[in-house]
Amino acid sequence: MADIKSWCGETVTKVKTHSLIYLEADAAALASTGVASVAAVVPGHYAAPGRIADILRRLGKPAVADYVQTKLPQGAKSRSGDLGEILATSYVSEFTGYSVAVFKLRWSDHREMAMRGDDILGIRLDPKVAVKFLKGEVKSRAALGKKTVDEARTALASSNGRPTPHALAFVADRLFETGEMALAEVIDQFQLKVRIEINQLSHLMFMFTGNNPSALLTANLNAYNGKIPQFAVVLRVSTHQAFIKQVFDKVIADGKQP
Repeated sequence: MADIKSWCGETVTKVKTHSLIYLEADAAALASTGVASVAAVVPGHYAAPGRIADILRRLGKPAVADYVQTKLPQGAKSRSGDLGEILATSYVSEFTGYSVAVFKLRWSDHREMAMRGDDILGIRLDPKVAVKFLKGEVKSRAALGKKTVDEARTALASSNGRPTPHALAFVADRLFETGEMALAEVIDQFQLKVRIEINQLSHLMFMFTGNNPSALLTANLNAYNGKIPQFAVVLRVSTHQAFIKQVFDKVIADGKQP
């Protein structure tokens, strides 16, 4: 996890029955721990720990650094989008009680191409309804406006608000391949046999941005008339573009350390 709580302040506001969560990076904490904490989790999103350990054992640390660097995006837009997903995944683990069972970026076709499907699929075993799903949409912008918020709402509304069949199949396939059979079978059940009910769903709209779009998200939540619980999260780093560069630069620099 990126230890977001250690470098961000948190404010939670209720909007009707939904939640608006505003996280703002503290400049001093960002410099002292934030960049390092985020950089530490980035490699694991692109390569499984076992894969890294195997390359380290056979070929040494320089080969690990080269391998990880071939997986990292080079373009500013790709890095922004990827880091948004990485931060959203950490947010889910740190704050929500859901787990993101599969790190999608490990299976990216190309390091400069965004992956299809839901950005986040969180899962939580629940004694009342067996399993709950968190469908998440992630946006990363230096300055985030209404058009981007509307795009996120449209994505969450797809498939009648449920996780897309593609996303469910992708996660179940990856879990099956990595030997996590029990969880893969749970997802198969809800993809292929049983319809996911509304009381098993929550939505996450996660915005990694340099500005504060809280007013836009408040308006969006007020306009939402569905029955699925909504969580709108702003993670604001005022130095958005510089922060992204610092994180990826540190990942590369750390890999080159003897």
